[in-house]
Amino acid sequence: MNPHIKTALQLTWMVVWAYWLISGFRVKKAKSRESLFKRFIQYWLPLLVAFWLLGKGEWFGHTWFRENFVPHNNAVGITGLVLCLAGAAIACHSRYLLGKNWSVSVQQKEGHELIRSGMYSVVRHPIYTGLLLLFIGNTLIVGDYRGILAVLIVFVSFWMKLKKEEKVLEETFGEAYVAYKSQTKALVPYVL
Repeated sequence: MNPHIKTALQLTWMVVWAYWLISGFRVKKAKSRESLFKRFIQYWLPLLVAFWLLGKGEWFGHTWFRENFVPHNNAVGITGLVLCLAGAAIACHSRYLLGKNWSVSVQQKEGHELIRSGMYSVVRHPIYTGLLLLFIGNTLIVGDYRGILAVLIVFVSFWMKLKKEEKVLEETFGEAYVAYKSQTKALVPYVL
C-alpha cells in the first residue's frame, strides 16, 4: 500500500481533532451533565482502546489481531481513505451545524435548540455516522481483524451514548423530538 495513503489518513484525523478542539471553545453553558469519571469510562476509554487497536501492528505481535481480512493494496487503501474523508466531512459539517449546542458528553444546554437541517434532516446523529465512517475507513487501511474489533467498540459506545442523548432530547423538546425521531433514523439513512 502506498505510504501516502497512511499519511493522508493521519492528516484527516489531525484535521478532525483540531476542528473539534477549536470549535469546542464556542459552546453554550451546560444546565446538566454527567460526571467526568462516567464520561471517561463510557465515551473516552472505548475511543482510546479503538485508537490503540488501530495503532502500530507490531504491538500485537503474531496474534490473530494482525491477520488480514483484506489485502494491503492501493485499491483497498484508497477505498478506506475515501470513506475516511467522507466521514470527516460529515462529522465536521454536522458538528458545525450543531454550533453552540454541541457537547462532548450527554448534557442539556442553556437555550438548547433542536437542529434538523443538513445531515440532521436525514439522520439524528450524523456526527457518530461520520466518525464511524472514519473508523471503518481506517480499519480498511489497517486491514487487520483488530480494526473490526475497534469499529465494534466504537459502535457500541456511540449507540449507548445516543440512547442517553435521545432521552435527554425527548425530555427537553418533548413531542417535537418524538416527531423528529419518527421521521429519521439514528445513524444510517433509511436503515438504522
